[in-house]
Amino acid sequence: MILAGIPPTARRLMAARAARSVGQGALVVDFALYLHALHWTALAIGAVYSASLLLGALATLLVGPASDHFGAKGFLLGYEGLQLACAGIALSSANPWWLGAAAIAAAFGRGANGGAGPFAPAEQSWLSRSMDEGLWGQLFNLNTAVGLFGMGLGAVLAGLPDLLSSWLPGALAYRPLFAVVLLGSLLCLAFLWSAKEGTPPARALPEDAGQRPDATPAPWRNLFTLAGINALNGLGVGMVGPLMAYWFALRFGVGPAAIGGTMAVGFVAAGVMSLAGGKLTLRFGLVGTVLRLRMLGLAMLLIIPFVPFFWLATILYILRAALNQGSIGSRQALFLSLVDSRRRGLAATFNSISIQVPRAIGPAVAGAFFHLEMLTTPFLLAAAFQGAYLWLYRRFFRGKGIGQAPSAD
Repeated sequence: MILAGIPPTARRLMAARAARSVGQGALVVDFALYLHALHWTALAIGAVYSASLLLGALATLLVGPASDHFGAKGFLLGYEGLQLACAGIALSSANPWWLGAAAIAAAFGRGANGGAGPFAPAEQSWLSRSMDEGLWGQLFNLNTAVGLFGMGLGAVLAGLPDLLSSWLPGALAYRPLFAVVLLGSLLCLAFLWSAKEGTPPARALPEDAGQRPDATPAPWRNLFTLAGINALNGLGVGMVGPLMAYWFALRFGVGPAAIGGTMAVGFVAAGVMSLAGGKLTLRFGLVGTVLRLRMLGLAMLLIIPFVPFFWLATILYILRAALNQGSIGSRQALFLSLVDSRRRGLAATFNSISIQVPRAIGPAVAGAFFHLEMLTTPFLLAAAFQGAYLWLYRRFFRGKGIGQAPSAD
């Protein structure tokens, strides 16, 4: 897809995603390490991540359907305002109650590839309305890549605490990272404010409902079924993803610069794979692309906890990040294709909720295992859940005619 061919609204939404993703990338590396430097226990760190994910999932329940009726712009502007306030709190105070509340509300350290957290369904719905459905596979993969490249830049900035440690002792060296989040939110507000949003899709003319078979009850059964399958993926992701930087520190004793460099390369590799994913969808279809990338990522997940060297673990992590996160855009496009244009906010909500609620369990469980010095167990549990997810995902789309490879005829 050529950037010049993307409408101004989609370009502004992607620019906002890029600005947001830099702070997310910095904190996905350093936030757990910051709490560790403040002498928080592994159990407490895992509990904060789980509470943040759960709150985000509950907020998503309200935002997605509401965006179908009232539009997405107001919700996204409100989200950035919340991010500004929470970044200001974290920048000025290390009080555990204030910091914990800000972290839970703003999802510090969670990482969302530049997405707007619980407001992501509104963002996805708005983006989907900016271009024809036939281009969604490439559009969503490009949107994902933009966020991943921004996360990569943020992960590089995560090495700042090592550089600042001579001037800012101990945990104070991590504080400037929240200024990155604050600046990113200010840029997001500017981009979102200038983006135009048309009439909310729920106000479409009544005859639009009869133009597609999506008006029948079948898509709702499909949504619930796929949401149940996605829950397995959420459980697996939550066991490993949110605390991966913390695991590197515990397992190999490395600091923010080394971990940030590893994750930066992983995010950039994932961004490149996401761009390639847009091309792969033209050959293998959306479903075939997701299955191929995720199966290879599953193999990497099984190997990582057993390798004895940090450099080897980083190579496997980078490969896994590229394969797993490179398929995000294809999965988003698939879920939105199950319903008509009036219900895309609700479909995006189902997609987010089905992953985020189970994912909220993972950090607390992983934190408990880390506390017991059982650093391998979360990976094995995650692999079991994700293996089941891929098997069921393939069965769900088989014969449905959705997201398949183009015919050679």
